[in-house]
Amino acid sequence: MTLTDADDTFAERLAGAMPDGLMRRAEPRYLEEPRGRWRGASRWVALPRSVDEVAALVRSCGAQGVGIVPYGGGTGLVGGQVAPEGGPVPLVVSFERMAAIRSVHPEENVLVAESGAILAQVHEAAGAVARLFPLSLASEGTARIGGLLSTNAGGVNVLRYGNTRDQVLGIEAVLPDGTIFHGLKRLRKDNTGYDLRNLLIGAEGTLGLITAASLKLAARPAASGTALMTVAGPEAALDLLAMARDHLGEAVSAFELMSRTGFDFLAETIPELRQPWSEPPDWCVLIDLGLPRGLDPQEALERLFVEAMEAGLVSDGLVAQSDAQRESFWALREHIPEANKRVGAVASHDISLPLGTIADFVREAPGRLARLGAFRINCFGHLGDGNLHYNVFPQPGHTRSEHDDVRAEVSRAVHDLVAEHDGSFSAEHGVGRLKVGDLERYGDAGKLSAMRAIKAALDPRGIMNPGVMLRPAP
Repeated sequence: MTLTDADDTFAERLAGAMPDGLMRRAEPRYLEEPRGRWRGASRWVALPRSVDEVAALVRSCGAQGVGIVPYGGGTGLVGGQVAPEGGPVPLVVSFERMAAIRSVHPEENVLVAESGAILAQVHEAAGAVARLFPLSLASEGTARIGGLLSTNAGGVNVLRYGNTRDQVLGIEAVLPDGTIFHGLKRLRKDNTGYDLRNLLIGAEGTLGLITAASLKLAARPAASGTALMTVAGPEAALDLLAMARDHLGEAVSAFELMSRTGFDFLAETIPELRQPWSEPPDWCVLIDLGLPRGLDPQEALERLFVEAMEAGLVSDGLVAQSDAQRESFWALREHIPEANKRVGAVASHDISLPLGTIADFVREAPGRLARLGAFRINCFGHLGDGNLHYNVFPQPGHTRSEHDDVRAEVSRAVHDLVAEHDGSFSAEHGVGRLKVGDLERYGDAGKLSAMRAIKAALDPRGIMNPGVMLRPAP
């Protein structure tokens, strides 16, 4: 089906059939994305207040052949929340008015939140009943639950708690024909056919609109500890990870790798952020522990450091002695993306690799890139779950625009090497519009065929986030 524009005539007709205040002219914030790669072409945004209003919107768009772009917090990094010029103009559907915490069940370790609830709001609601919702990322003050589920977001706690998908029991969603999927259950066992919950999580709005979710909560650690430990490189870091897990098991909440380039960028662009050393290490890891009552995380980290030092895995280390120092250690890791943005990357890559191949990849990649020019590389990320952010920058005194002619080749070189190591070109950011070509190049043929068949079956009109993940059918 050929899509049509969400023009003024359509918007006025829709506004007349829906409750007052539902439709609004699209402000610039609905048309922007963090990396500035695209600017949305939409003219109107709908702001529903209930799942019934979402269903009515979807039915109207389906009848008129109007595309829908779901909008959460706008923090996505692959363009899934904007539809640029060059095709039929879609309607933006924002979930900011559906932001309620519907219920909290501490005895079940479950919280039910609407799609527009901000992650920090969910953290606060969980904390109010002495529980933890473990999904944690830098954009927690703006990212909304619906977008996080739609992209199956990762973050720093995946090592212990899993991706977003692993933290969801049930969802409520509106399917492309306007049917409401009442899957908002709090069950941990429900073996009754196809798992639509997991089909819609990670689908980036291409198969339906998630309107609410039953989220798993966890016990809050009685004590937390953080350390920075200097290692010779990724191989030693991985050996240290194995040692930490042997000693502490699931108490290791996060294990983040950082490189000298990242610390140099922080000093260059955010000099007010204090670094805890006079000379930054070439490589270090940030380890975070969460322990039950009766165990001291500082003592555990100090014992780990001593044993790792004796094994030749670490050469220096700092164990946080207070909450303030712990926060200062985490501030280093959390500000690296902002420092990267200020420097200006030639190309950024969100990749995942089998843990056993990471050291080889890090050794081999600079040589591949050297064939294309002289670059700086900032390699950092969630080493514990194999997710690296491998970002390529111009040399000092040069700008990223000078490398526009090789940007695509840089990403191709990185992703080709990732594929050679049986990794993924998209670890936690999704496919969006940015990586549609990568999915076609590196995706399994059988999986792509199944995805297209599912899309055609559930969304034959092609109205759900057109152009995301899969090219529109001809």
